[in-house]
Amino acid sequence: MNLIEKDSQYLWHPYTQHKTASLPIAITKGEGALLWDENNKEYIDAIASWWVNPYGHSNQFIADAIYKQLTTLEHVLFGGFTHEPAVVLAEKLMAILPENQQKIFFSDNGSTAVEVAIKVALQYFFNKGEKRTTIIAFENAFHGDTFAAMAASGISFYTQAFQGMFIDVVRIPVPVKGQEQVSFEALKKVIQDHNCAGFIFEPLVQGAAGMVMYEPEALDELIKICQENHVITIADEVMTGFGKTGKTFAMDYATQKPDIMCLSKALTGGTIPMAITTFTQEIFEAFYDDDINKALFHGHTFTANPTGCAAALASLELLQTPEMQSNLERVNASHLAFQEHIKTHPKVTATRVLGVVFALEIKKESDESYYGTMRNKLYNFFIENGVILRPVGNIVYILPPYIMTNEQLQKVYQVVENALEIV
Repeated sequence: MNLIEKDSQYLWHPYTQHKTASLPIAITKGEGALLWDENNKEYIDAIASWWVNPYGHSNQFIADAIYKQLTTLEHVLFGGFTHEPAVVLAEKLMAILPENQQKIFFSDNGSTAVEVAIKVALQYFFNKGEKRTTIIAFENAFHGDTFAAMAASGISFYTQAFQGMFIDVVRIPVPVKGQEQVSFEALKKVIQDHNCAGFIFEPLVQGAAGMVMYEPEALDELIKICQENHVITIADEVMTGFGKTGKTFAMDYATQKPDIMCLSKALTGGTIPMAITTFTQEIFEAFYDDDINKALFHGHTFTANPTGCAAALASLELLQTPEMQSNLERVNASHLAFQEHIKTHPKVTATRVLGVVFALEIKKESDESYYGTMRNKLYNFFIENGVILRPVGNIVYILPPYIMTNEQLQKVYQVVENALEIV
């Protein structure tokens, strides 16, 4: 059997209906923004492999850091022990995180970073003798696939099999342009009507919803409302963190700062699964007690894995180089130029750009589902033309590695423009 036949026999892929889905593509190597399949066909990875790979595939600098760590200490349990890579990484992150973030908790992926955040928000009030059980989230949010993260997510077909089993989540509209006041009033009403522990949000960009964007001033107002009502705010920066929006964190655009932040994806440059949830000192102190039952009883076998920490340290170093910061500006300028070119196309109804994130909405004749006909037609067209893009319904987004060349970007734009002729 070849690789695809063995895959079909043994493997179950994410977000896949195996009865109707096309066979997967067997990738054999990657370098920079490019991937090659088993037939040596070349693909431009225009979504950085689900937003994790900003510095390119097979990055030698990160690989060297991982190898060096593997030959010193590959892993040690983090319960009752510590190690230099974790401490140094925490120290480096404190230097770039919002200054109110004081404590770091390690886990292993974006969903679990969110899971930790929601558990902490609920237990914070429990530890203080106050019962608050409601979490507030945006409509069409996506925060992950573990149970609390899934409950906070608002894309219904991801969660419909589990209705009635979730924690209490109430949704408010996203404060997109022209709808800010509606969102503010909805938040006030939810807080008035429910015992709210926390408000979780994707700052400035809702990724899985189709790169829906809103302004930092609106987010500032929502955070202020929460602060006035002692509701914990949770910034899910799993997608937006580490440069995607043009700043290190999307929260760097805002004046108000969250109580909790969730980080993953680009944290290790697409190499080793790792996640981090960060907290204010005030939240940590609600768990700091003589009573053992007030501790945070959450952990993962690979918590603070030293090899992952080494990868994250190398990734942070790359992000902060003048060359990488210049790449962020270059990609953003390229997106803006393409936006100017494509926004008047008769089949384009809207375009959005923030940092290295570009999105366009295609005119649709009827309700286009998340994995509907248009989406599948577009996806197949992109793959046939050697570009990896995963449309969200009628929305095409580009979120490339920062090191993607101008020539590669132009090819991606051209393929997107060509795709408009087939829908």
